[in-house]
Amino acid sequence: MKGICIVGYGYWGPKLVRNFLAVAAGRAVAVCDESAERLQRAQKDFPGLKTFASFDAVLADAAFDAVALATPVSTHYPLAKRALEAGRHVLVEKPMTDSLATARELIALAARERRVLMVDHTFVYHPAVRKIKALVAAGDLGQLRYIDSTRINLGLFQHDVNVLWDLAVHDLSIVNFLTPERPLAVSAVATAHTPGAPENIGFIVLRYASGLVVHLNCSWVSPVKIRHILIGGDKKMVLYNDLDANEPLKVYDSGYQARTDEERNRLLFDYRVGDVYSPKIPAGEALAALAADFVRATTDGVAPISDGRFGADVVAILEAAQRSVRQRGQEVLLG
Repeated sequence: MKGICIVGYGYWGPKLVRNFLAVAAGRAVAVCDESAERLQRAQKDFPGLKTFASFDAVLADAAFDAVALATPVSTHYPLAKRALEAGRHVLVEKPMTDSLATARELIALAARERRVLMVDHTFVYHPAVRKIKALVAAGDLGQLRYIDSTRINLGLFQHDVNVLWDLAVHDLSIVNFLTPERPLAVSAVATAHTPGAPENIGFIVLRYASGLVVHLNCSWVSPVKIRHILIGGDKKMVLYNDLDANEPLKVYDSGYQARTDEERNRLLFDYRVGDVYSPKIPAGEALAALAADFVRATTDGVAPISDGRFGADVVAILEAAQRSVRQRGQEVLLG
């Protein structure tokens, strides 16, 4: 990668600029935005930063062979397609696109052009999530039985996507990262409390062939902010609290291991069985690790963790969930 241009300088754009300036040593970093006010803010935040007022100007500058799209979901497909056709590597914000068909089209285009296509699923680079992945891979949790996630807050309402595409997308990426198994079926319900606006509360249930069940609870209208994920195995269980900076993970012994009737009866009355410990989580910013993975993929040819196929898997589940919402929660099979 020679240089990268971050397209869109809203909420996420400044974070991308800061991290690419840190990890892309010796490479040019620029910002593109149609808003003159935002470009002025970018130059104030990062003095000397090169800016572009149009996407056409970015694609015309051979010094920038990669783009990071931090733009509304509806623009992901057309902008990524143009960039790939122009021979650029592409990092695109989550969700990858607003349909599985367009996601697959981008994957095929990237393969033909021999360009990197990566999706900004930042949570799969979070040190705590990476630790959970290591525990699962080592067999410490045993066979996964359930994953139960709550991601709620009185938050920023989106205008182009509903709460599932905005919040559940994070947890779906984490689930897909923790297990290679993909769900057989999806059911979902969601509601909008403002006529004509996207749904602001939603629930998704995923059913797997192994017996694993995943439940996601998302809301933009909660009076409290909660970021909890419970991962239960037949050996141990993990609580991931993203709001706890000191001890984001707690590992619990699981009652599934009771082997005798006496042990099972005791578990009916004991709230605590076995030890609880909080593993040490390495320091590091998830977005910095993601940016480094993108740079490495574009220079060394190593496939990134959250590549196009990973992003498309998440879109496939979201699309099926949206179909289930329209069918009043009816289960939708995934192909």
